[in-house]
Amino acid sequence: MAIEMYLIGLGAAYLFSGFKVVNQFERGVKFTLGKFGGIMKPGLHLVFPIIQSWNRVDMRIVTVDVPSQECISKDNVSIKVNAVLYYQVNDAEKAIIEVEHFEYAVSQLAQTTMRNMVGEFELDEILQQRENISNKISQIVDKETDPWGIKVDKIEIKDIELPQDMKRVISKEAEAEREKRAVIVKASGEVIAATNLSKAAKMLSAANGALHLRTLQTLNDLSSDQSNTIIFAIPIEVLKAIESMDKGKGK
Repeated sequence: MAIEMYLIGLGAAYLFSGFKVVNQFERGVKFTLGKFGGIMKPGLHLVFPIIQSWNRVDMRIVTVDVPSQECISKDNVSIKVNAVLYYQVNDAEKAIIEVEHFEYAVSQLAQTTMRNMVGEFELDEILQQRENISNKISQIVDKETDPWGIKVDKIEIKDIELPQDMKRVISKEAEAEREKRAVIVKASGEVIAATNLSKAAKMLSAANGALHLRTLQTLNDLSSDQSNTIIFAIPIEVLKAIESMDKGKGK
C-alpha cells in the first residue's frame, strides 16, 4: 500500500511538473523526443517531462541597443556609430529552429550591416542623411531575417561620434559659413541703403528749398542735446545765389 501511494504521488508530481502557462504575448515551441511537436498558444498546457521539452518565445516588439561600432566612411574618416533596433518575432517555430539564439543573431547582423552601409557614404552624407541610411540598414536586415521568422520594424542611428580634429574642422567650417552669410547680409543692406539715399537725394534736389528745410530740421534735432557741437553747413542753393550775385557785380 505504501509503495502504491508512493507511485501515485510520484506520478502526480510528474504530471503536475508538466503543467506550463503561456502568457498572452508569448508562444511556446514544443518538441517531442527532439522533434517539433507544435506551437503552444496562450493558456495552460501539459508538457511531459523527459519526453517533451519547450521554448518560450516573446512575440512583442523588442528594443535592442546596437553597441557603438568603429566605421570608416567612404572618404576615409574614422567615426563611431551606434543605433537602436526594433524587431518582432512573427514565426516562433522558425525563430527557434532556423537560428541559434535569434536575439544575438539579429543584433550581430544589425552591427555588421551598419558598418558596411556607413562605409558607402561620405562623412557629409552620413551627417545629413541619417534617416535615409537608417532606412537602408533596416531594409537589408529585415530581408536577411525573414528566413528566421523575424520582422525588423526599424533601425535608427542614434549618435555619430567624430574624431576631435574633425570636430574642430567642422566647427571652423561652420564659423566661416556664418561669417560669409553675415557679410552677404551686410552688403545687401548697404546696397539698399545706398539706393534709398540716392532716391532721397534726387527728391530733395528736385524741389526748391527742400534741402534747406531738411538742413534746418537736422539742426533742430541736434540742438536738443546741449553736448552736441553743431557745424553749420551752408545749403548749396545759398552758395549758388552768392555766386550769381558775384557774377552780376562783375558785369
